[in-house]
Amino acid sequence: MEFTAEQIKDMVVEACLDKKAKDIAVIKVDHLTVIADYLVVASGKSTSQVKAIANNIDDFLSKAGVEPIGREGIPEGRWAVVDYGVVLAHVFNEESRKLYLLDQLWSDGSNVTFVEDVK
Repeated sequence: MEFTAEQIKDMVVEACLDKKAKDIAVIKVDHLTVIADYLVVASGKSTSQVKAIANNIDDFLSKAGVEPIGREGIPEGRWAVVDYGVVLAHVFNEESRKLYLLDQLWSDGSNVTFVEDVK
């Protein structure tokens, strides 16, 4: 089954929430670049949580039949990226997220949506 970029983005967000990721930002970038339609940026409180979130994204989407075209940084647990072509999932520890500021780098003032943490 083929999934749209929006459906893949929604699955990535769900997988992040499942592992209690914090500060989830969905950034629509299709009008700014050809590399992806969406960036999903999330934070984990520890290297273990960063790894767990990134692995959960990979597992969750694989079960739906969506395989990444690339994965980087998961073993280190500071910044992981899972690349689905149309959606890039970035998971940071809090320190690395403050350093790279992807939310601000890719923001045009109207394209960032923050996902409420599920309590």
